[in-house]
Amino acid sequence: MVLNLCGHDFHYECENLCRVFYPNDPVRIVRDADDPAALTSRMQQTDGGFVLSAAWDGEREDVFVPADTPQLRDAEELAASLAIFRLLQRRTRYTPPWGMLTGVRPSKLMITLINDLGEDGAKRYFQEQLLVQPEKTALAAAVARQEDRILQTSKPDSFSLYLSVPFCPSRCSYCSFVSHSVNSPSAKKLVEPYVALLLRELEQCGTIARELGLRLETVYVGGGTPTTLSAEQLAAVCGAIARHFPLGTAREFTVEAGRPDTITPEKLRALKEAGVTRISINPQTLNDDVLSHIGRRHTAAEAIDCFRMARRMGFDNINMDLIAGLETDTPESFRRTLDGILALSPENITVHTLALKRSSRMVAVENARARDGAAVAEMLSDTQRTCTDGGYVPYYMYRQSRSVGNFENVGWCRPGTEGLYNVFMMEEAHTVLACGAGAVTKLREPHGKWIERIFNFKYPYEYISRFDELTARKARIKAFYDEYSI
Repeated sequence: MVLNLCGHDFHYECENLCRVFYPNDPVRIVRDADDPAALTSRMQQTDGGFVLSAAWDGEREDVFVPADTPQLRDAEELAASLAIFRLLQRRTRYTPPWGMLTGVRPSKLMITLINDLGEDGAKRYFQEQLLVQPEKTALAAAVARQEDRILQTSKPDSFSLYLSVPFCPSRCSYCSFVSHSVNSPSAKKLVEPYVALLLRELEQCGTIARELGLRLETVYVGGGTPTTLSAEQLAAVCGAIARHFPLGTAREFTVEAGRPDTITPEKLRALKEAGVTRISINPQTLNDDVLSHIGRRHTAAEAIDCFRMARRMGFDNINMDLIAGLETDTPESFRRTLDGILALSPENITVHTLALKRSSRMVAVENARARDGAAVAEMLSDTQRTCTDGGYVPYYMYRQSRSVGNFENVGWCRPGTEGLYNVFMMEEAHTVLACGAGAVTKLREPHGKWIERIFNFKYPYEYISRFDELTARKARIKAFYDEYSI
């Protein structure tokens, strides 16, 4: 698809909206072109205001914006989106459940609107101005209430700690993260020096946090799959966290034990003894055929066994991830997965919509195409009904680009067991100090909203070979807090 922009620069929303209706087609942006085959979005001044139009293949939609409209530029961008939405809705006969909303954090927008308009007014704006369907509007409002309550607990001196362990036992077909399969001899050689340097980076960041008087709220060890490490390596990493950071103030210490084929009693014991309070065991599906198709080397039964093992060892806050929209999965088999997970009664259930990332094997090698959005919509509706009936509440939500049907990822929890890091990180509530390859430190102004990022090197071999450069960058943390004092 060619998107021709004339008289305005609202390319971000217009391009993303085109992808909602045509998820398998690349969108090429041109400007002021004479191309009859292009979808042309045009803004023209007229008597008393501006006309935002969308025209394609003989069809046209116009939206008028009066010149005296408050926040005129925002209104013009909304009108450009509305013209494209109406045109593509008519051509495709598809009505996206999230309407014109293409942003990553719909619940954040809902919180802002609730503060400005009240909850009823915010819901009306979602449905009348953004054309979001009632079910998704209600979901966004429910998440906003939970997120806002959690965000209120973050203080100017709060921070969270994130660690990246970019190794996995094998690479899933849908994965786009920078993670290395330890079945590769070259990747396996990187693990030991990587862990040694990670311990040094933890010491450096812990010293900085202590000198600045920052208060630790949450710890999150992600990946990759952290439990790819040995029990001894996990104990060393978690021990370094305990030595260099004030765990006494931390309200949550999460480790992703995501792949059941990496979980052993020894590793769980090491995590428990280190003070880890929350783990993730992520089967993604309880359908063995789907597991095989996506490159997982475990069965549904093994995932269930790992969950029960963790329960026996005293873990009382467990998250389980699922993915809606995996190839060969159906609404019926996804419903059986939901039933199987609910029978285990984990504290958290996170349901992601499959995102077709260009660097994943699924797209780059297998040339996967977006599935029918109706099937995924049924899976997510079943999730909402089943989790609600099971006593879970939605507490955090975000969306990824190129997700099937433009749908959402939602964290569900038993009340009182929310994954706090997820909310703090997604809503950029406070500083996140990040260690490891691919990790990004996000410094948030203590009494404002300014965010500054410090990037670690992306790949483990870069992290190892250029470690001194990486640690030099962290000097910026102190300078930032000197500029924006607590």
